[in-house]
Formats: sequence, structure tokens, C-alpha cells
Amino acid sequence: MSLRTGTARRAEDLQLPEFPFPGSSHLGPAPLFARLRAERPVVRVAWRGGGHAWLVTRHEDVIRVLDDPRFSRAASYAPDAPRFSGLFQAPPGMIVSLDPPDHTRLRALAEQAFSPDRVEGMRPRVREVAGRLLDELESSGPGPLDLVAGFAAPLAMTVICELLGVPEADRDRFHAWVRQFADVSAPPEQAAEGGEKLGAYIAGLVAAKQAEPADDVLSALIAARLGDGAPEDGTPDGGAAGGGDRLGFDELVGLGFTLLGAGFDSSAGQIGNFTATLLARHPDVWRRLGEHPEDVPAAVEELLRTVNLNGNDTSGLPRIATEDVAVGGVVIPAGEAVFVAFPSANRDAAVFPDPDRTDFERADNPHLAFGHGIHRCLGAPLARLELAVALEELTRRFPGARLAVREHELVWRAGDVNHNLLALPVELPRSTA
Repeated sequence: MSLRTGTARRAEDLQLPEFPFPGSSHLGPAPLFARLRAERPVVRVAWRGGGHAWLVTRHEDVIRVLDDPRFSRAASYAPDAPRFSGLFQAPPGMIVSLDPPDHTRLRALAEQAFSPDRVEGMRPRVREVAGRLLDELESSGPGPLDLVAGFAAPLAMTVICELLGVPEADRDRFHAWVRQFADVSAPPEQAAEGGEKLGAYIAGLVAAKQAEPADDVLSALIAARLGDGAPEDGTPDGGAAGGGDRLGFDELVGLGFTLLGAGFDSSAGQIGNFTATLLARHPDVWRRLGEHPEDVPAAVEELLRTVNLNGNDTSGLPRIATEDVAVGGVVIPAGEAVFVAFPSANRDAAVFPDPDRTDFERADNPHLAFGHGIHRCLGAPLARLELAVALEELTRRFPGARLAVREHELVWRAGDVNHNLLALPVELPRSTA
């Protein structure tokens, strides 16, 4: 019996439900992943709505896939590539959609705008915005306050809009387009409409910044160049599509989309998720963080590991095997799609002792919340900064904060790429007295 035949037979023995599996939440991936890691860490699954894909669930194997160039992101856009209904697929040409050498060039240029000094230099402004938003919440009167609408979403939106140079007057409609674009449960044409409006707006923004650069990341991306051969007039060597020593117009628009996804939706979602998790399950840690802000960075890392952002328990970005490749003792045939399950990898007992316990004293924490390898999240340093500042300000000012509803009564935004709260009702007394 061949390895491939044996794999298929054993997968059938598990009687797997269609993927995405039921039971996923912000608290962790679907319970079935624990069994898959133990028995079938690389398994072929039926996709809800039609088609099949391979699912990789262990930490070691996920890294193996992400490091192997034979698993291609760009190949997922080929006309004959597998397609999956209800899945948000980033537009082609974006940095998350490319393979080397196109990706290598784009990443090298984009990283120039996200230097450690630039990101760290944003800390005072992020803290200022967080403080102002919490002042406004406090002054809004008694009763439960919504931390999503009043804090998490406007904090993340303000940061990303200031990064891109979006004027304050445009931010409400900008926010609405982002929500429309991210809703995978709506008819495809609705998401496409949101994407088109965002694309047109970002294109106009890029053109304006090319004409009049400002002190923002989009202007820094326009100025970024490789080597010493860029033209003095600032014109991208590669024209609209790029390909030269500077970013082309279309590439700049694509990076604007990338920053929106990583810098707004994910950050806003995890600020709400982290807060809900701490208040519902770790109120003692909440109070301790308020007294010891130096412990916040380690807490952020453990929350990144255990609080599940991914709506379908994977990165949501398929890779295509460009040839037969063995992973975890299983041969994945050429042409088939592969999904890596970051939330499952983050619960792998081979890497994380007592993996289902949120251990705020965990010293070694090689989680994959921001991915791994060449596609590791470009905005990870900024996301860490935002999450840390948000928790520092909330726990310092409101040590006696508590949920205004029971945890099971929290409502989650249906159809989103991520596990995002629709609202987070809280009571924010200044002290526990």
C-alpha cells in the first residue's frame, strides 16, 4: 500500500467534518485539531462548499511548509488553481501574494518604511491617542461602555490612517469600506465593491503623496529605493507595476491594502479579544498588569499565542505544491492546495508545555501569530506596540474593569476573516474599591 493511499484511508477513518471545522472561537482552534496533531498532523480535508485541501497542524510541519519554496503563494492565482468558497483571497500582486524574487524585492523596499526607530517613534503618539479615547469614554456618562466602538476600533483606525496619511474627515467611510471588504459571508460582489472603493481611494492617496510627500509611512514607501541607481526625480523605475529600484504605483496601492489588513482589522480585533479574555478569565492578571506594566510585553506574547484571531483556524492564504513534497510523513501531490493552521501550531505540546493553559510566566514563546519566514507579518512590531500600549493604558487606569455581560453573551461579527467582537460592553470604574 502506498503512503498516499494509506494516508487517504486513515483520513477517512477519522470521519472528519468539512473544513472549516466547527467549534473554532477566539478561545482557540476547533477541538478536533488536538486529535489531528496527535494522529494525522498532515491530512487532506473536504472544503465546505466543494473541493479539497491539505491541512498542516503541527508547529514543526507548519514551519517546514513556510520555509519550502515548493509551496507557492503565487501559484494559488493560476487559472487552474483550486478555489475555495467563502475564503478571502488577497488580490494578486500584493506582497502576501508573491513568491521570490518578486516578493524579495518588494519586501526589501517595504521594510525600509518600517524601521525599528520609526515604529518605536510612534509610541508616544499611540499612547496619546489611547489616552484621549479613554478620556472620552469616561466622560460619556454612566452605564456600560463599548470598548470596541469607543477604543479598540478608533485606536487602530487612527494609527493606520496616520501611517497612510488619510485625512480625519475621510476615516468613517474608509472604515466602512474596510468592513465591507473583509466580510467573506456577503455576496462576492459586495466585498468586491468595498475593495474597489478602497483601491480607488488609496490610488488617489498615493498620487497625492507622490506630488507632495509628508511625514508618513506611505511617503516613506514612495521614497524607498534599492541601491544607488534610482532616478533623481523620484519616478519609480518600474513604472506603474514596479519591478525597478523603487516601488511602482500599483505596488504602492497593494501595500496600502496590506497595511489596512494587518494594521487595522487584526489590531482592533485583538485589542478587543485580549481585553475580553483577561477580564473574563484572568482578572487577577489584569490587576497585576496595571501595577506592573513591565509585565505587559510578555503577557501580549502569551495572548498572541492563545487567543485565536483566525476565523477558519488557518492563515487563510493557500499555498500550492509545485511538485510532490513530503511533509510530516505524507506526500502532498503537485498542484494541490495546502493550508497552515497557525492556531493549532501554537497549541503544539512538543513546543509549548501545557499548551492549552495561558501561562503568563512562559519564558520561551516561539508562537506563530505573525507567521514565519518570508511572509512573516511586516507590521508585527507595530502591532505589538499597539497591543502593549492599549493594555498598559486600560489596566493602569481601570484596575477594577469588568465585563458588563457574561462571556457567553458577547456577540461576534459574523462572516469576518477574523474573530472580531461586534461590541465589548464593559464597566470601567477607576478602582476596585
